[in-house]
Amino acid sequence: MGWKTLDDMDLNGKRVLVRVDINVPVSDGVVTDDTRIQRIVPTVQDILAAGGMPILLAHFGRPKGERVPEMSLKQLVPALETAFGTPVVFAEDCVGPAAEQAAEALQPGQVLLLENTRYHAAETKNDTDLAAGMAKLSDVYCNDAFSAAHRAHSSTEAIARLLPACAGRLMQAELQALEGALGAPKRPVTAVVGGAKVSTKLELLGNLIEKVDYLVIGGGMANTFLVAQGISVGKSLAETAMKDTAAEILAKAQSAGCQIVLPSDVVVATAFEANAPHQVLPADQCPEDSMILDAGPDSVATITEVFAKSQTLIWNGPLGAFELTPFDAATNAAALKAAELSRSGQLISVAGGGDTVAALNASGAAADFTYISTAGGAFLEWMEGKTLPGVAALDQ
Repeated sequence: MGWKTLDDMDLNGKRVLVRVDINVPVSDGVVTDDTRIQRIVPTVQDILAAGGMPILLAHFGRPKGERVPEMSLKQLVPALETAFGTPVVFAEDCVGPAAEQAAEALQPGQVLLLENTRYHAAETKNDTDLAAGMAKLSDVYCNDAFSAAHRAHSSTEAIARLLPACAGRLMQAELQALEGALGAPKRPVTAVVGGAKVSTKLELLGNLIEKVDYLVIGGGMANTFLVAQGISVGKSLAETAMKDTAAEILAKAQSAGCQIVLPSDVVVATAFEANAPHQVLPADQCPEDSMILDAGPDSVATITEVFAKSQTLIWNGPLGAFELTPFDAATNAAALKAAELSRSGQLISVAGGGDTVAALNASGAAADFTYISTAGGAFLEWMEGKTLPGVAALDQ
């Protein structure tokens, strides 16, 4: 890759415009989950340590070009000061006189937070004039918002072409983890793809069967593949209209030398609710009045055997209805096995996507995965093989 990191830049005495993702949940003006703030701390601290002055550029919510008071970034200042351990100055705009005066007055050891970029409708249009206004504030541009890198916006794409540009620590970690998982991975490579619908992950599946050795399909998606094989799934969630597409994916995988792993046994129930009466049956014996809510123990044994002979694992989506006990069993067991193999150094494991992160956290496996991406759409588009504008701009 052609992108630079903070280590490649002379930051001493320089103002560094840092695009971050601090789109955190707030209740009554108080941050209720500071995970995204914590993940930008290394970048901010490294810039300060190198004698640079960080100027944070971010969006918050979707104000659609209007000044919506409850979407002001000003309310994040206390949480940022706590996380950084240093004063945070706030500017009432991200361009123009207010921003320029605040940037000019910034002192070493301070951090400047600019107001919500999306107060300007031009931001989401990748407007070069808006980007030029932002660029006036600094000497160096640093993108530390991989989660926003799939958007070609003024603060993620256009601006990177106007200043010396690099990746921040979080962006660097994301890119290195993903490059290691799909770009030049240690083989065999296994991908786990779960979730409800095949239709939302067609591009993902199409890209993965060309790049991985094993593809484990779980969740409601697996039901559609069972239907494609002529298996009745009762009242299960399945996209029967996609069965021909699923059959094509199975055929293409075989041609590409990618082994698809589908459930051999399933956990079925007549009601979609926690602790509903349930039974384990072969995958082709789901009763007409029942629904498949999880993969069974034999399926889990197969999946963990695949993990054990793999060197790289990419995970996106749960294996069953993980929100409901006991239908989280397959996801938990497989995740804990992946965590064990990662902990012992036998497996490089990279996971991402909202449901995935929630499921891995719930299982207690997340801490031992090699890398957990907090980026939703950007992570998925990377797995689909798409070029991310915010990353491509750093390659200039």
